[in-house]
Amino acid sequence: MGKQAKVAESSWDNLLRIFTVPEASGATLNRLDRDISANLAGFLQEHIVAEEHDLVRIERDFHDTRIPEAPVFVSDQTRFLLDKVVAQSVHTASPSFVGHMTSALPYFMIPLSKIMIALNQNLVKTETSKAFTPLERQVLGMLHRLIYAQSDAFYERWLHHSDERLGAFCSGGTVANITALWAARNRAFGPDGEFPGIGRSGVFAALRHHDCDGAAVLVSERGHYSLSKAADVLGIGRDQMVAVETDARNRIRPDALVATLKRLERQRIRPFALVGIAGTTETGNIDPLDCLADIAAEQGIHFHVDAAWGGPTLFSERYRPRLAGIERADSVTIDAHKQLYVPMGAGMVLFREPSALASIEHHAQYIIRQGSKDLGSTTLEGSRPGMAMLVQSALKIIGRQGYAMLIDNGIELARRFADRIAALEDFELITEPELNILTYRWAPAGVQARLHDADEAQRRWINDLLNRMTQSIQKRQRERGKSFVSRTRLTPASHDRQAITVFRVVLANPLTTDQVLRELIEEQRQIAAEHLESADFANLKALLDTHRRRM
Repeated sequence: MGKQAKVAESSWDNLLRIFTVPEASGATLNRLDRDISANLAGFLQEHIVAEEHDLVRIERDFHDTRIPEAPVFVSDQTRFLLDKVVAQSVHTASPSFVGHMTSALPYFMIPLSKIMIALNQNLVKTETSKAFTPLERQVLGMLHRLIYAQSDAFYERWLHHSDERLGAFCSGGTVANITALWAARNRAFGPDGEFPGIGRSGVFAALRHHDCDGAAVLVSERGHYSLSKAADVLGIGRDQMVAVETDARNRIRPDALVATLKRLERQRIRPFALVGIAGTTETGNIDPLDCLADIAAEQGIHFHVDAAWGGPTLFSERYRPRLAGIERADSVTIDAHKQLYVPMGAGMVLFREPSALASIEHHAQYIIRQGSKDLGSTTLEGSRPGMAMLVQSALKIIGRQGYAMLIDNGIELARRFADRIAALEDFELITEPELNILTYRWAPAGVQARLHDADEAQRRWINDLLNRMTQSIQKRQRERGKSFVSRTRLTPASHDRQAITVFRVVLANPLTTDQVLRELIEEQRQIAAEHLESADFANLKALLDTHRRRM
């Protein structure tokens, strides 16, 4: 029989101890706390297993659904977490983890997060947050000024106003986008004579009052999936999150947008919002925001910019002009847990007009009363943690100049990496980086030449072979655990809109270097060579061999 695990004694005194008395200084949890504080990067490197284990195998450690009757020791639970959770976590802070929008954190986030957690403030209400409420308002004001650059008098008047708010803190970009479109919907279908507004009467009554057969939001076909969630939640239907064609650079086409607006008018569908994207999730491209602002103004509809990724580009004097027109948006989403480098769970939506959030205001006598400065009256989420403390700290410690350097470094690193890929004979650059995201695939020059001369059916066959290879390289590289890129499917105009699988690289980690990226490419090249020797890729190898014989 296996050794039986020790069980702690269940008593009232012992129960109180876990609320009041920390473990001894030499205990496992305290030792880990010191290690993390002293050297976060070293701790992660030491404890996270690089080589990926199968998820089914990991699931076995989390199979028991019975809550223990008697308590376990803190040290035992800590050891379990180290062995079964920490070891099998993703090393998102690694310089070679360049596949997603999660990056390294500044060291000061760890001790400040501990303070935030220990205080356990609830931002729904000033009675449970006190100083955190004006702090959150300040952060919203700082980001509002970054986008809209209003006068000192504007912020003096509205920053701590009891009835108005400059924006809302959210758990992330999804809730921020929903909040923006929720406010846009309620304003577009607001109270009118005897009609009390969509918020009270519902979608059906609103459409009947306005004599239309539907309501719609327009966005490019590269729009984030959170927008279709918003359409679902707001009751307009996912089909009415209308995707508009993009150009060769993955940006919404204004001519296609105008044509779509005319089509909706003929169908008696009323658009109430237009979404511009400042940093598409897949390719990092930016819609022509100024042009979209013009169209939204002409149509009299809400203009929202999803800048969850690209918003911090505004810190850079060099690259800020790429977001020209964002200051004309009615609302803007920014994710602090992306390029503001704070832990997960911090998004924001900022509104140009402080009165915009009044359209979604809710009150309750026991907690968020009318006329109070409680922030929960205009947020989709009720109880929320004090993440604004971490965002404010990052904004002050890193500062405008620090963020500018981080943004500039990421964009310039992406440009150098794209140039290197374009110069290689066995890789193909698919999307040029406008910010710090790019896509490419393994495609030797011989295969690219065959694609150029092939008919549509042959191109589809060759692309299918390349898609399988790209998927296999990406999966094997992830399993090895040395480096990580993500993958996605695009339909680029340069490939006749055929669906192709590509590597996607996100370069926001300041610890990532040109050398790291060279090693990443070399590993992909080695994996491709190994795959070509297997029977699974015999057709692709034959294609390459045929090209070499012809040369």
